[in-house]
Amino acid sequence: MGLLSQIATFPLAPVRGVAWVMERALEAAENEYYDPEPIERELAELEQSLLAGEISEEAFDRREDELLDRLDEIRAHAQGTDTT
Repeated sequence: MGLLSQIATFPLAPVRGVAWVMERALEAAENEYYDPEPIERELAELEQSLLAGEISEEAFDRREDELLDRLDEIRAHAQGTDTT
């Protein structure tokens, strides 16, 4: 019956292929969105800008709060998906 099922559903193969590609694209996008490295890098750059006098203390505080909130979101997501 397996061969017969494959033959009967062969016209749907392109749809299954597109669905698989979309799943991989979504997975890659989520991995990139929940990657803490860019946020940590931006925090370091922000601190350097403050120390160099390129931004004010108020601007630093606002942006730091935004970045730390984003980092908290990433860590919460990582804990929610941890299966170990």
